[in-house]
Amino acid sequence: MRITVDDPYPARKAVNLAVDVLKKGGVIIYPTDTTYGIGCDLFNKEAIERVYRIKRMTRHKPLSFICADLKDISRYAQVSNYSYQVMRRLLPGPYTFILSATKMVPRLMITKRKTVGIRVPDNPICLEIVEALGNPIITTSANFEDEEVVTDPEEIETTFGSDVDLFIDCGYLPPHLSSIIDLIDDNPVVVREGVGDTAMFR
Repeated sequence: MRITVDDPYPARKAVNLAVDVLKKGGVIIYPTDTTYGIGCDLFNKEAIERVYRIKRMTRHKPLSFICADLKDISRYAQVSNYSYQVMRRLLPGPYTFILSATKMVPRLMITKRKTVGIRVPDNPICLEIVEALGNPIITTSANFEDEEVVTDPEEIETTFGSDVDLFIDCGYLPPHLSSIIDLIDDNPVVVREGVGDTAMFR
């Protein structure tokens, strides 16, 4: 199913529909502050496995997830004073922060280092979905593994339409990716240069 949202602020129908799909174990495509994301409920193992299949993605590559805010992050990751200050300054925004996972995170989502990647995008639609659902959702860019990100709604529909349960179409989004910052041990490392400014970490 494809639903078009022209207003940049959350359309209640789209948010309610997305939450209903996610609660039933579905997979959705939704806008973020970078590009379109493919996601599902963080606590649905079968749906997460399905995301891996849709992406043609190997299991050793971890998926990130979206939290509603800083308070929400502290439930799923260990947040030091330094990490808190950094994230308070930069979030919501186009960043993925790697942090040590708490026991709240499903085992499937934790790396061998026992870390997780967490986002709080500056996009009202995906944040409204997370808040209405009541827990984080998986986020990974709309593309096959090692291929370019798909940004045009028509191409997304052609490429992924039959594999997902809902596509929230907000028009063309640029093929931007978030900057990935490893904050383990309060020693920031820029893992990937994205659209988020990383000057403060250099």
